[in-house]
Amino acid sequence: MAIDVAEDDPRADDVRALLEVHLGFSRSATPAEYSFALDVDRLAGPDVTFFSAREAGRLIGIAALRRLDDRHAELKSMHTRETDRGHGAGRALVNHIVESAWTSGYRRLSLETGTTEEFAPARALYAKAGFVPCEPFGDYRASAYNTFMTMDLDLARTPSD
Repeated sequence: MAIDVAEDDPRADDVRALLEVHLGFSRSATPAEYSFALDVDRLAGPDVTFFSAREAGRLIGIAALRRLDDRHAELKSMHTRETDRGHGAGRALVNHIVESAWTSGYRRLSLETGTTEEFAPARALYAKAGFVPCEPFGDYRASAYNTFMTMDLDLARTPSD
């Protein structure tokens, strides 16, 4: 079946439930002071565009694009339902976020994720998509629990890729 990625409301019941799973995972794998997952209210803010991935209408993943400045955005709250991992939902979300960032005029797309083994599949997905390690950006600070990655959208793709 095809995976459909589109803008969505983080306050929708099924989305809110998956966000709670995401927040629980993030908080269980990373000490609280180094866990930067956004809650529902923050994901509904004016600086965030929220997306869901659905297969035949069933929610299988989520991700968000957060504006940092006119040229720089951040991929946030990426999570695929555990039973649906390894089937392309994560890649579909990353591709959609990259395209959305590009068409919104951003030229740099960055992310923060964990360093522990639980986050290894996410780091591999991001690297395969073209993200490279970078220094902390925005208000983040370096720590043993956080990995920072970025993508120069001008180098990574062109408008019809």
